[in-house]
Amino acid sequence: MAIETETLIEYRDVRVDGDDGPIVAGFSAHVPAGRLTVMIGPSGAGKTTLLRLLNRLDDPDAGAVFFAGQDVQSYDVLDLRRRVQLVGQVPVTFPGTVADNLAVAAPTTAGGADGVGPLLVRVGLDPALARREADRLSVGEAQRLSLARSLALSPEVLALDEPTSALDTESKAGIIGLIRGLAESGLTVVMVTHDPAQTELADHVLRVEPYQPGRTA
Repeated sequence: MAIETETLIEYRDVRVDGDDGPIVAGFSAHVPAGRLTVMIGPSGAGKTTLLRLLNRLDDPDAGAVFFAGQDVQSYDVLDLRRRVQLVGQVPVTFPGTVADNLAVAAPTTAGGADGVGPLLVRVGLDPALARREADRLSVGEAQRLSLARSLALSPEVLALDEPTSALDTESKAGIIGLIRGLAESGLTVVMVTHDPAQTELADHVLRVEPYQPGRTA
């Protein structure tokens, strides 16, 4: 028997315009709470744009995006971005140690080098890395650090834009396993990908097609 799951995010007839016309038009979809939703489609279909609407890095030109039953534009934007964390394709590190990087997001949660252990373990990193300079991490380790920095804020949604695109095969498998585990722990995860194989890991799949004039969805 299917298990009913609450809708946490809803796109309602969303349109986003670019310089040469609509990037996305007439897009409607829902994202269930506490599940891994994979958003897939060809390059240029607007997947990243749709992801950026979730925490108002972009706003739609028509239609609306709802989070927890409210239009995202009704939220304080800083509060929204704490609750909906977006991690980009290329991992970003700041000057300083791994612990310093976590403290950038949540000083009281990270608590310095001795307090980051649980966060690092959660993303599959050795707690001993807390004192390592962040610019000495491998790409795979830096991606895990980016995830840990977002998780330090205890978000309700983790939005991931092609999180494995810059990784080798081994690192990619590790990150995918981590993402699947986060969803299984009850975190709502929305992941953009162009890799059809990654839809097999999803609880819910959103297919995004390129905009074509004369077609609204």
